[in-house]
Amino acid sequence: MPDVQLTKGLHEACGVFGIYGHPHAGELVYYGLHALQHRGQESAGIVAVDQGKFTTHKGMGLVTDVFRNGDAFDLSGESAVGHVMYANGSPTITEVQPLVFKYRAGTIALAHNGALVNAAQIRRSLELQGSIFQTNSDIEVIAHLIARSPHDDLVSALRHALGVIEGSYALLVLAENKLIACLDPQGLRPLALGKVGGSYCFASETCAFDLIEAEYIRHVEPGEMVVVGQDQLRSLKIGEPSPAFCSFEYIYFARPDSNLTSNTSVHQIRRKLGKQLAAESPVEADLVLGVPDSSLSAAIGYAEALSIPFEMGLVKNRYVGRTFIQGKQESRTRDVKLKLSVVRKVVEGKTVVMVDDSLIRGTTSRRIVRLLRDAGVKAVHVRISSPPVAHPCFYGIDISSHDELIVTHKSVAEIQSYIGADSLEFLTIDGLVRAIRGTNDNHGLCLACFNGKYPTTIDFQTEEAQNE
Repeated sequence: MPDVQLTKGLHEACGVFGIYGHPHAGELVYYGLHALQHRGQESAGIVAVDQGKFTTHKGMGLVTDVFRNGDAFDLSGESAVGHVMYANGSPTITEVQPLVFKYRAGTIALAHNGALVNAAQIRRSLELQGSIFQTNSDIEVIAHLIARSPHDDLVSALRHALGVIEGSYALLVLAENKLIACLDPQGLRPLALGKVGGSYCFASETCAFDLIEAEYIRHVEPGEMVVVGQDQLRSLKIGEPSPAFCSFEYIYFARPDSNLTSNTSVHQIRRKLGKQLAAESPVEADLVLGVPDSSLSAAIGYAEALSIPFEMGLVKNRYVGRTFIQGKQESRTRDVKLKLSVVRKVVEGKTVVMVDDSLIRGTTSRRIVRLLRDAGVKAVHVRISSPPVAHPCFYGIDISSHDELIVTHKSVAEIQSYIGADSLEFLTIDGLVRAIRGTNDNHGLCLACFNGKYPTTIDFQTEEAQNE
């Protein structure tokens, strides 16, 4: 597993998109990555295959930076996969996915969203057996396992490899004559199946289908492998399903216009989170503000539930990235100044409720509260539409150590004082589950960062050693 630096923000937050059997595959993958840009802004890449020849174009930066000269339109072939990424540590071009590997059975391109909790152990074992690794990516571990499998058939070799690894993976594997999508038995990350014309496609989020006018079919199931090739689609089981979908996808990661289930949008869920937060932690105020963009839906729900006006009192600069997934701490602090401004005429002299989706380290909330007070706000009540993040995550969120979690070091009252709020309340875990599921049954949700109950075995000693 790559060296994890907590100040990087999100660990292994990525987006994948793939399509099989379309005359404009590279172009459609390009547009798909555009829709998934919020999942990774450090690098982008596309690999296309044309009559057995694999062509790669990738680079550092946004999709529009990497493909600024229309390079995606020049990628010939009727099948392609793409990837956007936030890298671990200091990203280099060698880490940019999709990665292409040649082995005895042919050439494959892999694109991966997730984090393998046993990658370091597997890597050490393979190195002792003579394997040589070229990158720090988890995906190379999968490639080595495929190459060392006793099976020559790619599907069988891939199933064999996935039986060894643990953790979260939404994986696309492109071969000369097929495209394979795989989801871990817990289904920790989203992966959707769609169809455009007669061609099947896969995406981390359904918002990518909307852009290319693809029909949404369904989500890939936990522990499922979907193989597309030669006008056929088949489903195989790769593990015993034990659903534990990441609740942070609902809270923060996914775009509001995506569906993480067949009939419920992320916006609708976040609105319910806000209403549940209002029921648990009401306050009298003149206005409700949401921190753009991921908190706006929850703020609307909070305002509706308490019949308080919702206002756009905070305005986002669209050309600055998300601070939770930014680089060093000093960069995050500077980016908040660049990223948000206050509409003084709206908030001056008012008591406001500031709704945010999460509070991890407290530095961003502290800065926003200060911006509001500098704009003449009379009182600021902070409401968080998720529970306190009290435990590390090893499945894709860069909170892999207790040390950087503010709730580890401070009580809620102390956090309130630190950020300068007049009051501070979090959504309860029960409230989170009720808003997402509609009941108190948390089956099928990963809540590990809130309650410390992990859906897979975690070697904490190994994980902590890697984070030092």
